[in-house]
Amino acid sequence: MDYTATQSGFRQRKLQPSMRLRNSPGDGPDDSQLFEDTSRAGPGPQAGYRNQQAGPQTAGFPGQTLLSEPMSNLAMAYGSSLASQGREMVDKNLDRFIPISKLKYYFAVDTVYVGKKLGLLVFPYMHENWEVSYQQDTPVAPRFDVNAPDLYIPTMGFITYILVAGLALGTQSRFSPELLGVQASSALVWLIMEVLVVLLSLYLVTVNTDLTTIDLLAFAGYKYVGMIVGLVAGLLFGKPAYYLSLLWCCAAIFIFMIRTLRLKLLSEAAAEGKLVRGARNQLRMYLTMAIAAAQPIFMYWLTFHLVR
Repeated sequence: MDYTATQSGFRQRKLQPSMRLRNSPGDGPDDSQLFEDTSRAGPGPQAGYRNQQAGPQTAGFPGQTLLSEPMSNLAMAYGSSLASQGREMVDKNLDRFIPISKLKYYFAVDTVYVGKKLGLLVFPYMHENWEVSYQQDTPVAPRFDVNAPDLYIPTMGFITYILVAGLALGTQSRFSPELLGVQASSALVWLIMEVLVVLLSLYLVTVNTDLTTIDLLAFAGYKYVGMIVGLVAGLLFGKPAYYLSLLWCCAAIFIFMIRTLRLKLLSEAAAEGKLVRGARNQLRMYLTMAIAAAQPIFMYWLTFHLVR
């Protein structure tokens, strides 16, 4: 008896059942298998159980949508309240340094007002009523009253003056960006110094007036209109036309400032045309005349070197 043959036969007999179990799906329902083959089986009870178990996780809990909507609404309400509080804080701090609401009043102009105001600045001799109109203790917008101060004409006048100065320098072959910048900065510095000196003078004289810093800035900026007229006349017709037109504009701005500021600085009796008495009223009158006389000086100082 061959021991090797017997052993190989035993191995073949022992491996045949395991190979059958691994390669065949099974001979019948009576065959016992270690693992169930579910690769080709239909959805049984276990598959349905797994789908039921995974269903709530994919679809979400029923109360999740009910909880998400109030939370999102609460977050939106909280965010909008924070935004409104931040906007109020910014507006309050910004209005402390830059009165935005007041600046809107000074730029409330239209074409009709600008035309009338320019005519008043050049020809103030025929104008009679210089009082500012009020509505419920508040001055009306400039577009409704030609006597109201504005910042549109001074701002545009300053910009136009710089442009005309650059044109004058260009016609004389002296134009350069640095020189134009010096011209603009010097004009701005003189304007700021003028307003500061007037504020200091009002404080020293102890004048109780409703004039604000913006009002003084507007009145001081009106002289740029006469400066532009003088420069344009000088560029077109030479120096004699410059001096004649500038002299006319200087007299016009002097009359304009006297008649405008006397209602703001002098007493009510002086505003009505009565005799001014008292040392304090005399100081106010002198201050009014000094402010008005300073305008022609600045007009000549800022333009005489631009016309040759």
